[in-house]
Amino acid sequence: MISVIEARDAILDQVRPLGTERVDLFSAMDRVLAEDVYATRNQPPWDNSAMDGFAVRAADTRSASPTHPVTLQIIEDLPAGYRAKNKVESGQAIHIMTGAPVPEGADAILRSEITERLDTHHVQVFQPTSTGVDLRRVGEDITDGDLLFPAGTLIRPAEIGLLASTNRAYISVYRRPRVAVLSTGDEIIDIDDEMEDGKIVDSNGYTLSALVLDAGAEVIRLGICHDTQEALEQKLREGLSSDVIITSGGVSVGEYDFVKSALEALGTTMEFWKVAMTPGRPLAFGMIQDTLAFGLPGNPVASMVTFELFTRPVLLKMQGYTHLYRPSVRAILLEDIKKVSGRKQFIRMQLQRRENLIYASRTGAQGSGILRSMSLADGLAITHEDQEFLKAGDEIEVMLLGGLGDLSRQRNC
Repeated sequence: MISVIEARDAILDQVRPLGTERVDLFSAMDRVLAEDVYATRNQPPWDNSAMDGFAVRAADTRSASPTHPVTLQIIEDLPAGYRAKNKVESGQAIHIMTGAPVPEGADAILRSEITERLDTHHVQVFQPTSTGVDLRRVGEDITDGDLLFPAGTLIRPAEIGLLASTNRAYISVYRRPRVAVLSTGDEIIDIDDEMEDGKIVDSNGYTLSALVLDAGAEVIRLGICHDTQEALEQKLREGLSSDVIITSGGVSVGEYDFVKSALEALGTTMEFWKVAMTPGRPLAFGMIQDTLAFGLPGNPVASMVTFELFTRPVLLKMQGYTHLYRPSVRAILLEDIKKVSGRKQFIRMQLQRRENLIYASRTGAQGSGILRSMSLADGLAITHEDQEFLKAGDEIEVMLLGGLGDLSRQRNC
């Protein structure tokens, strides 16, 4: 059998980022930049007020105190979006809103809470200030010509805001892969079909499609294919316009497992592995013409786990990501666990945060067909091939299936 690491590395060695496309800013979220982006202006473009208050000369407030306030003359009200019509002279102030350009002559902003407006034209100051207080200086965030983001940057909300502030309405990003998802098996029916004895609903098709979307790719649902080689070849041909084809089921050694022969009949260069892991031992990977193909196991949990370990990193790499793997944490095991020796086992875990430590316990029965165990899981404990027994109190590595912050929330929030 091949190891998980060997299988993963062999697959990723054959993958490169896809081509690029220009998208509008609203379509750039969670995409990866395919170009360097430089600032075309200073940000802020001028000195401006960081507070609602009064633009003043700091020297005029030097003697101010709660018992001996200084009175200044208000010569103008200045909202954001406008420039002052007047220059601030000694003994004067301009009432200013946050973001408004600092008037000529002013060198500090007095916050409203340390002042009291006496009338339309006068304000009392109860505390001195210093030059530069509560001013945002020109270019303190971005300087014209700065490299804002190198190619390869992941676009998140903060990056969207910075790009907007520099008037970038369109940017070049790596293309999302188009992924065809196919379920196989005579026992499978779709969600709207009438239930029959011996049939099960195609949960894999929906689960894998959701995982594809979660990885940022686009889904093409090929539906369900019955257990004949001819039907499977036809369905696979329908998926050749995609970048990736994922099948579930039919990669074992049963009499009706036709995925291998159908892929080979299409001229595929495929690798069929038994990977030293539980769940999810059978795995197929290769190329059909220019399309990557994954043959994942049919059991729901095995299908999900093999997707997480092998398919998800491929989809991320195609989109230009460099961080391809789920983050992991160290957790303290709350129970004894016996595992199969010789295989890397991925155990579904619920996590609890207690003060500064994270604790892990199984989600229940760990059979490959128990899909609810994945719904309950915060992560997958990663065990080594040579381990046979894990003791309560052992520290283990857990690959997170969501953000660590999720542990602070109720599961039903």
